[in-house]
Amino acid sequence: MMNPSYKGRTLLPMPVIEAARAGDAEAVEQVLRYYEGYINKLCTRTLYDEYGNPYVCLDEWMKHHLENKLIQAIVGLG
Repeated sequence: MMNPSYKGRTLLPMPVIEAARAGDAEAVEQVLRYYEGYINKLCTRTLYDEYGNPYVCLDEWMKHHLENKLIQAIVGLG
């Protein structure tokens, strides 16, 4: 049996999603790992130094904020 996929990416199994909704910490961690790349992409910022040279960095505050919002949405606290 093939695992379901979307645009070439394997989807999270339904039992993992249900366990995360029930508050299982390991399942919530799996969901966070699944969305880690997307969250990192959203939190990537281009900053410029005093000479105008661009550099890319990860906004750690925003990353933690988005992870917390995702956890709240999963377990239904918000």
